[in-house]
Amino acid sequence: MPSSLVAYEMLLAAVVIERVIELVLSERHARALLARGAIEHGAAHYAPMVALHTAFIAGSALEPWIADRPFIPALGLPMLAVALAAQGVRWWAISTLGVHWNTRVIVLPSARRITGGPYRFLTHPNYAAVVAEGVALPLVHSGFITAALFTALNAWLLTVRIRTENAALGAMRTA
Repeated sequence: MPSSLVAYEMLLAAVVIERVIELVLSERHARALLARGAIEHGAAHYAPMVALHTAFIAGSALEPWIADRPFIPALGLPMLAVALAAQGVRWWAISTLGVHWNTRVIVLPSARRITGGPYRFLTHPNYAAVVAEGVALPLVHSGFITAALFTALNAWLLTVRIRTENAALGAMRTA
C-alpha cells in the first residue's frame, strides 16, 4: 500500500470528522432556530444532498484503491491546497453566520440577512467552497471519475438548493 494512499485516506478521515462536527453544529443551530420560530424550506432536497455528499466521500476513498490511481504530485499538491482553502472558506462562512448556519435551509423570518465576512464577496461562499472541494479533494489522489460525477450531480443539486435558499432569504432585511 503506497504511503501517499495512506496519507490520503487519513485526509479523508479528517474530512469525515469535520462533517460529523458540522452535522452536530447544524442540529444544535436547527433546534435553536426552530424554537425561535424559524421555518425550514426545501426539506425534500435534503436527503438527496446528504446521499450525494456521502457518496462523494465514499467515491473519493474507494476510487484510488479500485482503479489503482497514482498520486501525481503536480496535480495532487495543488488540489490539496485548494481543498484546504475550501475548508477555510467553509469555516469562515459558518463562523460568520453563527447560529443561522445550517446544513438545511432554516430561516428565521425576523432576522436580518447577513452580509459580512465572506458574504461581502459572494452570495453563497459555502457553496463555492463545496464546489471547489468537490473538484479538488478527489483529485488529490487522481480520483477523476469521482470529481467529474460529483461536480455534475452537485451542479444540479446546487441549482435546486440555491433557488430554494434565495427564495427563503428574499423576504429578509439586509443587515
